[in-house]
Amino acid sequence: MTRPPLAMADRDARLDALLLAHEVTTFNNVYAAALDEQRLMDWAELFTDDALYIILSRENHDRNLPVGLIYCENKGMIRDRAFALKETAMFAPRYLRHMIANQSVGEEAADGTVTARANYVVLQVLYDRPDAKIHQVGTYYDTFRRVNGALKLAARRCVYDNLLVDNALCLPV
Repeated sequence: MTRPPLAMADRDARLDALLLAHEVTTFNNVYAAALDEQRLMDWAELFTDDALYIILSRENHDRNLPVGLIYCENKGMIRDRAFALKETAMFAPRYLRHMIANQSVGEEAADGTVTARANYVVLQVLYDRPDAKIHQVGTYYDTFRRVNGALKLAARRCVYDNLLVDNALCLPV
């Protein structure tokens, strides 16, 4: 059975959706690399000036409670956190590896915003321990906005599923 040819508008819409999904995937790869390489100031530049960055439990998310382990209401707060972690915070040295998958991307709105979600797993290896451990598992709920043609995060809610969180949640997820 042959399918009827797609109308040009349908082809264009599918191509636009594919390109947008690729753009979000590429963004998430850059995001993960910045955190895995502990380039925290580069990580901070991935957000809009009025961005919201929050790490909160599934329980609080499901109950619509905004309290999170990390709560930054704008890029200034995100930069402050990055600077503090890089220059003043003391914690055991570690490697992190971010795995981001099962992404779904909504259509780009007329104002350039895009909503998306993706699952994440963060693995952690402490320098003095031989094994890698799952540090956090959850879902990113994102709102992207175009700034000078490039996608930036206007909001990232990192909703973790872990019942227990390491006492050293120092680096962003």
